[in-house]
Amino acid sequence: MTEKPDDILTRLPARLKEARRAKGLSLEAVANLSGVSRSMVSQIERGESSPTISTLWNLTRALQVDFAGLLEDGNSADQIEVLRHAEVPSIDNMGQNCRIRILSPPEEAGGHEVYDIRFDENGALNSPPHARGAREQLTVLDGAVQVTSGNAISALQQGDTARYAADVPHAIRADGPARVFLIVKNA
Repeated sequence: MTEKPDDILTRLPARLKEARRAKGLSLEAVANLSGVSRSMVSQIERGESSPTISTLWNLTRALQVDFAGLLEDGNSADQIEVLRHAEVPSIDNMGQNCRIRILSPPEEAGGHEVYDIRFDENGALNSPPHARGAREQLTVLDGAVQVTSGNAISALQQGDTARYAADVPHAIRADGPARVFLIVKNA
């Protein structure tokens, strides 16, 4: 795909507005769902402001549309969607001494989510119960972690995989640096 950034910026405002209207949402509703101010959503739709990747990510999640689909020129049959390392959304204010990178597309939120999680020393991610029937599959890429699901506890080393209920309180803890690949499957 050899598009100019100007081509993308020309299509984006209309595509966002189309997506919002297709969902029957007002500017205010999109602002409430996305955490992006109403005035910013309006400016983006009018082409008066270019959103950051983070803002665009929040809008696509709120509108439940494909991030890449908003930017495509309509012919996606022979394309590979690539998000460079710096473009992958991350959550840094969740958990303790851990960084969570969101690898799954926004339209998968609430269904099948994929995360790359890095723990520093004494890192932890404590999670309340997800939707009924939710399950997680965790593979340790580096280091070691302890997984808790309800009353069950298991120690995992590099290369180990655990599958467990996520509709109960659950946690991942690391005494030292560790990295895990996590798949969340909601029922």
